[in-house]
Amino acid sequence: MNNENPEIGEVAKDRIVVAMSGGVDSSVAAAMIVEDNLEAVGITMRLYSTPQTQYKKSCCSPDDLFDARTVADQLGMPFYVANYEKEFQERVIDYFVDEYRRGRTPNPCVACNNHLKFDVLLERSLKLGAKYLATGHFARIDRSGEVPIMRKGLDDSKDQSYFLFGIPREALSRILFPLGEMTKEEVREKAREMGLETAEKAESQEICFVTGASYKDFVAKRLAEEEKTPGMIVLQDGTPVGPHDGIHNFTVGQRKGLGGGFSEPHFVTSIRPEDGTVVIGTKLRLLADGLRAVDCNWLSFEKPEPEMECEVRIRYRSKPVPCVVRMVENVAEVEFKTSQRAVTPGQAAVFYRGDEVLGGGWISEGIR
Repeated sequence: MNNENPEIGEVAKDRIVVAMSGGVDSSVAAAMIVEDNLEAVGITMRLYSTPQTQYKKSCCSPDDLFDARTVADQLGMPFYVANYEKEFQERVIDYFVDEYRRGRTPNPCVACNNHLKFDVLLERSLKLGAKYLATGHFARIDRSGEVPIMRKGLDDSKDQSYFLFGIPREALSRILFPLGEMTKEEVREKAREMGLETAEKAESQEICFVTGASYKDFVAKRLAEEEKTPGMIVLQDGTPVGPHDGIHNFTVGQRKGLGGGFSEPHFVTSIRPEDGTVVIGTKLRLLADGLRAVDCNWLSFEKPEPEMECEVRIRYRSKPVPCVVRMVENVAEVEFKTSQRAVTPGQAAVFYRGDEVLGGGWISEGIR
């Protein structure tokens, strides 16, 4: 057995289901498992149907399904397609639209991981007799101690642990991330060496189900007129700037579409869904001293300390910043060591100690 990759080398010879999206990352994850002479079964989740197959940059498209099947054939793996369109509609798309309706900014990738990949797909994998579910995420699971611990991917520029905070703690023992010790370029090189069909495939950068239109158009088409909340754009002191067609068109930190004539740039600082008010202000008004996060899920312990020092990441591309977390039931009240810009309700707050992922929750509000 090839023990160069700790994530695979520590695994017994049990059946492993590989979630194959049709991209280079999941293709290489599958290839590494096959290379280690482990029993691999590929599954692609069919999440939605669209006639707009020309949008190549969207993941989970029909083209991606074809690519996943091609790679599985190259590797000699059994391959199946699992239809989860209903679950995806209810748990990801409906959630996405509803969050914008409420004046919040959703994160569909976190929702998909929580409710599809590491929920229904993991459950199906276990029913198929698999001991593990493997994916192409850039993250690591440390199995050196008494219980598994999630850690950041070794390639900090590609680390995807932010999207994985909602995985149930008890599920970590059943999950493999074969790419966690690799860089993106090493993954590409591995795919080239093995002649995989997806070796040069571009990464998907868009929301997979928003094809050919902006997310605002997508949301607007799915909201009934009575669900839209029009109102006024106002300054911090309540001075009206002008009307708007609905709060679903705005997110905290947004600069465009707010009107003009200001002496300095203005941004959305808060949204009041109860009356449709969108408050705007200067860059300084975006700063927050902390946040509240609800529905927290903890990976490193069953119950967090009442007060703890750690770091928090408030969006995927932001760096973790030092903070103090005080728990009030399952609400995390977070105090930043230095003020942070554009704390956005609906996004995830993920907590770290070094490279260890402690857990996370959903931002309900910024604290100023």
